[in-house]
Amino acid sequence: MTESAAPRRDKPWLFRTYAGHSTAKESNLLYRSNLAKGQTGLSIAFDLPTQTGYDSDHILSRGEVGKVGVPVSHLGDMRTLFDGIPIADMNTSMTINATAVWLFALYIAAADEQGAPRGKLQGTTQNDIIKEYLSRGSYVFPPAQSLRLTQDLILFTTKECPKFNPMNVCSYHLQEAGATPAQELAYALATACAILDGVKAAGLSDKDFAEVVGRISFFVNAGMRFVTELCKMRAFVELWDEITRDRYGVTDEKSRRFRYGVQVNSLGLTEQQPENNVYRILIESLAVVLSKNARARAVQLPAWNEALGLPRPFDQQWSLRMQQIMAYETDLLEYGDIFDGNPAIAKKVAALKEEAVAELTKIDELGGAAAAVEAGYMKSKLVESNTARLEAIEAGEQIVVGVNKFTEGEPSPLTAGDNQIMVVPEHVEAEQIARLNAWRAQRDAKAAQAALDELVRAAKEGRNMVEPSIAAAKAGVTTGEWGTVLRGVFGEYRAPTGVSATARQVGGQLDAVREEVQRVSTKIGQRAKFLVGKPGLDGHSNGAEQIAVRARDAGFEVIYAGIRSTPAELVETAQKEGAHCVGLSILSGSHVTLAHEVLRLMKEKGLSDVPLVVGGIIPPADEKLLRENGVAAVYTPKNYDLNAIMTDLAQIIEKSVEGRA
Repeated sequence: MTESAAPRRDKPWLFRTYAGHSTAKESNLLYRSNLAKGQTGLSIAFDLPTQTGYDSDHILSRGEVGKVGVPVSHLGDMRTLFDGIPIADMNTSMTINATAVWLFALYIAAADEQGAPRGKLQGTTQNDIIKEYLSRGSYVFPPAQSLRLTQDLILFTTKECPKFNPMNVCSYHLQEAGATPAQELAYALATACAILDGVKAAGLSDKDFAEVVGRISFFVNAGMRFVTELCKMRAFVELWDEITRDRYGVTDEKSRRFRYGVQVNSLGLTEQQPENNVYRILIESLAVVLSKNARARAVQLPAWNEALGLPRPFDQQWSLRMQQIMAYETDLLEYGDIFDGNPAIAKKVAALKEEAVAELTKIDELGGAAAAVEAGYMKSKLVESNTARLEAIEAGEQIVVGVNKFTEGEPSPLTAGDNQIMVVPEHVEAEQIARLNAWRAQRDAKAAQAALDELVRAAKEGRNMVEPSIAAAKAGVTTGEWGTVLRGVFGEYRAPTGVSATARQVGGQLDAVREEVQRVSTKIGQRAKFLVGKPGLDGHSNGAEQIAVRARDAGFEVIYAGIRSTPAELVETAQKEGAHCVGLSILSGSHVTLAHEVLRLMKEKGLSDVPLVVGGIIPPADEKLLRENGVAAVYTPKNYDLNAIMTDLAQIIEKSVEGRA
């Protein structure tokens, strides 16, 4: 190549921003704005009712509508979401799992209305239910029935939408739940094997099965240990090639390629000195773009202030510009893989593969990923890993700048003043419910019921659920109605919490906390009882699990039943069990609504003297409001010292008991 010749550049990855909030109309405006700024693909975030198969007016939806994503209750909402956006020309990723068949049906119905050929549609449904039982909590049905729905969507798209990826095997949330790199490799690959085993048993030809393998993609995480994360991605590439070749006999090398998208780690974003998160996001993104042979196909980056609340359009733009600068201003895309032949990289990749294969063997011995979920094996291992991570941060063994080291600094002008984060207005929920009622009133009720009846028949007869779901979408059926009829056929499920009833015998700093808890327990005449609750639909239970584990180890009697309780159920449990303190963990932004409801019900049940504490992503203004309304303490990501929280809880209980005397 001469000096004057322009170097050949690889095509950049897809630039995405994970987005959706408030209403379909507001989200559509945000998507169109981001696309105009140079975003090249959509990544749709759905709200929790949509993810778990409820309509916006269900009791469990209260406070959750439009908070962590866009509510899509029916075809009208999906039409609005894509208004002015040609579906046929857009690569669309939908983060949807338990209700993936339904949201895909709405997407197909909207595409049909636009005249978009199904064979031209491109994008991805996450459609990975295994990790929902382990980390994210938006599951609905038992594992076997959920895997059937996953398989149905894979088989449908293979025939009808061959350019569409029907599944993202999603290790992203495994890392958010505390997975080590080897666990992230093993649990994601075990999930893929569970799916492919089911698809192969459906009797596909070798050619069609290879097509299915070629359409399976992955959605991964990248944390701050840059070299390890880069090696993890190279290990993923090698292991997937080996598994699809040796276990499944896929001979086409192209079909065996490891294809993945990524969002880098949100778990490590800090509330303290949040401006540091910009550097964290940049470093994490390098791990998934620098190694050409293990480069992501699509990248979406979190915003610097996500530990504070919902990012604003500017915050999302900042992360988009980071990608664009990496792709277009550097020479990254002009070279082959710069890590090939590096002995240090090869050694680390080999070590990760060895550890992951050992874990995969253990899961196979248990009967595969679904059996390992039901046995509680993978969940308990994630809780253990996350506990070890948090203990290392508390002990200062794992340094987090601005949190446990270099904590002194200048106040950030980025977090000064009003409107630091996006806040979903309270009126959004009522307006969404009004639109939902209007939709129900104007549709052909008989046609909707007939479509639901056919859906039930298909479910009971073992037929593929996608076509009946598309017909139901076109007949005006709602998300909650789809979920309700399938709950009636398949039943519901509560996954193991991973929290053992047995306290760990750990000493050191916990000894002083145990003495304090024991002192208070002796003073009140019984072991102090602490109820940990997850009200509403927020399934991110990692924080609640760690609080439950530490409280148990500190000597509290802990009551924890897992996710998805109504405020009434939690208050009833508190009364029945005689809890001395109630703690709510809420990360969906619905903390004010749900905490106020719990306080109201506690007062009605004569539990006003039982203190309520709340933890979550809670802005300072909301923290002030909660305290003014009677919440005894509020904990946010800055409160990383769990032993200090346990001491607080003991003293809060002591004070409340003294107040009754």
